[in-house]
Amino acid sequence: MSYHNPVLLFESVDGLEIVPNGIYVDVTFGGGGHSKEILKRLGPEGKLFAFDQDEDALQNKIDDDRFVLIHENFRHIKRFLRFYGIKKVNGILADLGVSSHQFDKASRGFSTRFDAALDMRMHRETKKSARHIVNKYSEERLGEILFLYGELRNAKALARQIVSSRKQEPIHTSFQLKAALQKFLPKNKEHKILAQIFQAIRIEVNEELESLKEFLLQADELLEQGGKLSVISYHSLEDRLVKRYLRSGLFEGEPEKDFYGNVSVPFKKSKLIVPSAEEIKGNNRARSAKLRIATKL
Repeated sequence: MSYHNPVLLFESVDGLEIVPNGIYVDVTFGGGGHSKEILKRLGPEGKLFAFDQDEDALQNKIDDDRFVLIHENFRHIKRFLRFYGIKKVNGILADLGVSSHQFDKASRGFSTRFDAALDMRMHRETKKSARHIVNKYSEERLGEILFLYGELRNAKALARQIVSSRKQEPIHTSFQLKAALQKFLPKNKEHKILAQIFQAIRIEVNEELESLKEFLLQADELLEQGGKLSVISYHSLEDRLVKRYLRSGLFEGEPEKDFYGNVSVPFKKSKLIVPSAEEIKGNNRARSAKLRIATKL
């Protein structure tokens, strides 16, 4: 199964500072690129657990006694590691967002390039699909999603147009949605605006930001003191959550100070790494990537 090269592969794995006999978790297995690199650096006593909610990723399972692949969303990381008797780990890696494979497979409905059913579910057993959101959500809720998750200023007008169009005929495919919104898609900005619309719907379908928050809170609890968290994000909504949590242990607001003006934070100040011009040239997906590496205090 075709998966593109993982972004910031060596930088993200280097950031884990792997201990040969340590326990590590790759919460976004995908094509297995990051997991293979971690296994190369682990000794015979080391252990790697990987998570992926997409059943396509299961076909990439690595045949290695030190490796366990769990078919679940990473928002359940603590519960499933506990099932294997794991309470603490040395490092966790997350490569967020949609994989190139998911974008390139027309039937999944993630891409604006194909006329496919509006699906966008990362886990096929999830009940809520993009089609449900587009056809069933209220105009107000659609507007909120497009504004918050797509960062679209004209979100209310877009929502109004979707509701008006679906009254004439249900919107079942990506090209039907595109046609319904055509007047909001000037030629020079069509791709960018559509990408923002699709991003907003996809985030809602998969509850991506809620899952990320739950994961970060559990990562804090699971990591040993001195353990490493290595997170790659691809858009500002994800990166903002990661940055804020690593800095203050909160997703919004500022941490409370004690009597002496000190704050209690979960991680040592995180390090930001972006792809080189060479990597971006060879892998277009890398252009918006940001890697943050933090150490558990």
